Amino acid sequence: MPELPEVETVRTGLEKAIKGAAIHKVTLRRKNLRIPFPVNFTTVLQGKTISGIGRRAKYLLFSLGKDDVLIAHLGMTGRFTVTNKTPVLLPHDHVIIELNDGRSLMYNDARRFGLMTLAKQARLGAHPLLSALGPEPLEKAFSAKYLKQELVKRSGPVKSAIMDQKLVVGVGNIYASEALFLAGINPLKPAKTVGDKSSELIATIRKVLHDAIASGGSSLKDFVQVSGETGYFQHHFNVYGRGGKPCFTCGTPIRSTRISGRSTFFCPDCQK
Repeated sequence: MPELPEVETVRTGLEKAIKGAAIHKVTLRRKNLRIPFPVNFTTVLQGKTISGIGRRAKYLLFSLGKDDVLIAHLGMTGRFTVTNKTPVLLPHDHVIIELNDGRSLMYNDARRFGLMTLAKQARLGAHPLLSALGPEPLEKAFSAKYLKQELVKRSGPVKSAIMDQKLVVGVGNIYASEALFLAGINPLKPAKTVGDKSSELIATIRKVLHDAIASGGSSLKDFVQVSGETGYFQHHFNVYGRGGKPCFTCGTPIRSTRISGRSTFFCPDCQK
């Protein structure tokens, strides 16, 4: 599933490509994705100008002037592409947004776990999809004091804690494994025992996310950028997906296990 760096990469690409464009026509090729499209979806979008594209957690936020916002989530296989020509429609092209300059914004989603819905700008923070989310990991609200206060409340594995979207958003499975390796923290360790390493953990989470964004995200299966290119951060993994292979730091075989149903990778020598 695309994580924060992948969604941020898509956001950046879309903003460069379509910010300022007006929507001429919207075509829906089905009634729903993960959830139904709002009944007024096409009429609200038609004629609006895309004034900016933001991100909250893994949600893309298309500002449509001052009042309306299109909320989009990529799910597992969702992708946006911009085409300059009359598009040749593929089986999983579910939404076609024709722009006033002749281009089209296409949304393709083979598994249909993504979503699109509408919100009012003035009430965006209270929207059910967004209201319970924790702070952004790259912003000041995600502080060492805050993280320590949250970790000491939890007896489960620290990896599960930092993947909880109510504690902090966007630190998915790949980046949690990589950040914990850089911080020297065993992912199985109880969260309440690592509060004193909150500063180091925040620093490594931010480093991993910044590096991944700079690399265009990670392409393991389905993810591609708006341009159609794949991401490159998977070539820099220290532990993720490297079970049984030697640690780059100490040579110890990387161990794999499952935490909360997710594959987890760590070095038993470097991570205590």
